[in-house]
Amino acid sequence: MQNTDICQLGLCLSSHKYDILIGENAISKLPMRYRALFGTSKAFILSDSNVAPLYLQQVTEELSQKQIISSSFVVNSGEDSKSFITLEKVLNKMSEAQLDRKSILIALGGGVVGDLGGFAASIYMRGIKFIQIPTTLLAQVDSSVGGKTAVNSPYGKNIIGTFHQPSLVVADTSFLETLLPRELLSGYAEVIKYGIIKNKSFFDWCCNNGEKIYGDDKDYELIKTAVKTSCQIKAEIVEQDEKEQNIRALLNFGHTFAHALELEGGYSD
Repeated sequence: MQNTDICQLGLCLSSHKYDILIGENAISKLPMRYRALFGTSKAFILSDSNVAPLYLQQVTEELSQKQIISSSFVVNSGEDSKSFITLEKVLNKMSEAQLDRKSILIALGGGVVGDLGGFAASIYMRGIKFIQIPTTLLAQVDSSVGGKTAVNSPYGKNIIGTFHQPSLVVADTSFLETLLPRELLSGYAEVIKYGIIKNKSFFDWCCNNGEKIYGDDKDYELIKTAVKTSCQIKAEIVEQDEKEQNIRALLNFGHTFAHALELEGGYSD
């Protein structure tokens, strides 16, 4: 892996601002940022059965460096966990951990964990703050940014949820090392989407550099560029239309068909 500097983007809404940290070992910045934002407030880490064995201990130890106490809960990996049943389990675990309104939820995982964790944070005690630590390319370039949270329903994907913006996003590109090629490709499709809807030169860049991002011989500087540019485009759109009343609908390009397909397939593999 190549050494890359960590870059920082800012997303500025009328009532809320937060940073997006991107790069190899960006997770090392978490303790300092957490302490600056929240002091020593208790943390609750939500993860899944694929990600937790890889990164949960690392995140817990990073927080402990700044005397931040944390507890955790691990849900089953996969789209089935975006359900009311799992949401109730998460909320019960948060209550058992005696979280209060100053506590912070950390969503450590892909889009499922990010959506589920963000939704839980938005309704626990009428709303607590949360941090996104996306561990898939798809989550790093899209779902971790912008504040959409949800669970699925038999009547549609993501139709039950809230807009609840994170307080910090930490996109550590080194976490992408463990992804399977199919997972990288699904994330890269989202990267290409940003080029199609907003930036032709970025689309051309995607066409020229794709294999260096999802192939065997990965270039982590290019991966950082892909994540950074995607997040920049999304941030610009969300800043104009946070609640998707207008231009933000552009970000759904490709999603409408795909979500219908997922619903028809019962959110299966």
